[in-house]
Order: sequence, then C-alpha cells, then structure tokens
Amino acid sequence: MAVLILSYAQMPPMSFTTYERATQRLYRSKLFVPGSRPSIFDKAAKGPADVICLDLEDAVAPAEKVEARKNVIAALNGIDWGTKTVTVRINGLDTHWCNRDVIDIIELGGERLDALMIPKVGVGADVYAIDMLVTQSAKASGRRKEFGLEVIIESALGLSNVEEIAKSSRRLESLHFGSADYAASQSMRTTNIGGGNSQYVMLTDADNAGARERHWADLWHYPLFRMCQAARAYGLTPIDGPFGDYNDADGYRAQAERTAVLGCAGKWAIHPNQVPLANDIYTPPAREVEKAEAILAAMAEAQAGGVGAATFKGQLIDAASIRQAEVIVAQMKLIRERTGG
Repeated sequence: MAVLILSYAQMPPMSFTTYERATQRLYRSKLFVPGSRPSIFDKAAKGPADVICLDLEDAVAPAEKVEARKNVIAALNGIDWGTKTVTVRINGLDTHWCNRDVIDIIELGGERLDALMIPKVGVGADVYAIDMLVTQSAKASGRRKEFGLEVIIESALGLSNVEEIAKSSRRLESLHFGSADYAASQSMRTTNIGGGNSQYVMLTDADNAGARERHWADLWHYPLFRMCQAARAYGLTPIDGPFGDYNDADGYRAQAERTAVLGCAGKWAIHPNQVPLANDIYTPPAREVEKAEAILAAMAEAQAGGVGAATFKGQLIDAASIRQAEVIVAQMKLIRERTGG
C-alpha cells in the first residue's frame, strides 16, 4: 500500500500543540539608518538591503529625537522603498519618547510601514503595551494595512522571559539579538559588539612537549541559540544583531555563518558595506538548493508512481528530509521574488 508523503505545508504537526507561523519576510540583511540623517534615506532605499530600519533609538541623540521622528514620518510618506521591508525602531518603553513614536508613526506615517521594532523588551507585557497603542492608533487613523512587531532580546531579563515574549502578541513576527546591551545587562567583561574575546577560551590538554593550545569560544552561542529556539518554537523568525567592527569583513562573516547554522534567517548591518556580506551568507548555497530541489523532485516522482518513499544518491528520503528540503526551497523562492533571479 502506498504511503502519501505530504508537503511541508500540509504535514501533520510534530506535536498536538502548534503555533501559527508568523508572516514570513525576506530578512537576510537589515540596514539601520538613523532617523536624524534624512540625507541618506534615498540611498538606502535604492541599496541592496532586504530590510531598512529607520532608527529612532540608539542611533539618535536625545536632542534630535523629535526631529528624527518627523524625518521618518516624511520618509514613510515620500520615499519609494520598492519591494523592501521597511521598519522603524522606536524608543524604549522606559523613555518619554516611546508613546509619541508609536502614535505618530502609525497615525501619520501612511501605509508603507511593515513593522515596528521594540527595543529592550524584558517581559511579555512590554509587547502587550505597544500592541495596545498600535491597535488603538491604527483604528483612530483608519489604517488599512496590517503590519507586524519586532522585538529585540538584549537583556538578561529578556532572555530569561524569551518564551513568554515570543507568544505575547499575534502581531509579533521576529526576535532579534542585541549583543551590546545584553553584555552590559549581564555584566559581561567585554566591550565587543559581536565577535570574540581573547579571555573567553578553552585550553587543550598538554601535548608530549607540554604545550597547550588556546581555542576561543563563542561568547554569544547560548543567548543566540536560546533566542532562535524560542522564535522557531512559536512561529517567529530569529535574526542576529549587530557586529560592531564594520571594517572587519572576516569577523562579520564568521559570526554570521555561525548564526546561519543555528537557524537565524539574517543579520543586522550597521554600515552599508555589511549588507552584501549578509545577503551572501544567508542565501542558501547553490549546491544545497540544487540538492533540496532534487530531493523534492525525487519524492514527487515516487509518489506519482504510487511509492511512499524514495532514494536520492543512495540515501533514503523520508518525511524529515522533505521538511528540510522545503525550508531551503521556500527561502530561495523569497530571494528570487525579491531579486528577480
């Protein structure tokens, strides 16, 4: 008797309890643009980044916050952002700029906004509070377009409550990791924004001559893994955060390749020269895409012949193989739609 192998989208859930997958966006690179620098908005809109984040928070000095908000509202209404995802990072809930950021951006920013980014989220109630403001402002302005929320996990409190945060709002689409503020929150002895630390090492056992090698360990592995796990469990997209030294392409690439393996879909760019790196790293390698497409083709052929399983290059293709292949193929579909490739 033939066994029907369903597509990934049709597959029965792995658990009786499931969470609906949030809106999926192409998110290989997210370029941050200070709201206080409107002169570079148009250049960012024409650049290669998948996502543009107009920043009202850390990149803007306190004296420029109000003017930056006006600049961002004008940019949302006046600039052609093409097919890019456009988000705005508001100021934190602990500031007096936060509520006006939300209300003014939603009520005056037109229909182009795709998501609001909430920084320094510590508990699920933080997201609930912004969701409430967003919902009320959208109703007040008669806004038609649905848009999402993004959260930055950048504190010990936020990481401790990451599961609560991940299921706190139906608007939530993605979790992002902020290494600098996280390090400060945990009193980590480092000033790096991403990357390694020469004191965070392991020593090998001594060889015959008594020599021992030092191997640098990854400072960020646990919080990133924890965030990725929570995001994927609750249907969200995990995104790696900033890498501070924008002149260190090799360091950026090493960090991004690690997080791509962990399950992150993309990474921040704090300088335009990081965007091509992110786009390259978070695009599945051609050989992996070809293999995934071949696996799906082999299974489709087997099903057409009334067979419930297939082999590919001497290996059995099962339901797990199909799920892995369809993740890669779906990612490439988004990329091809965005780039026309």
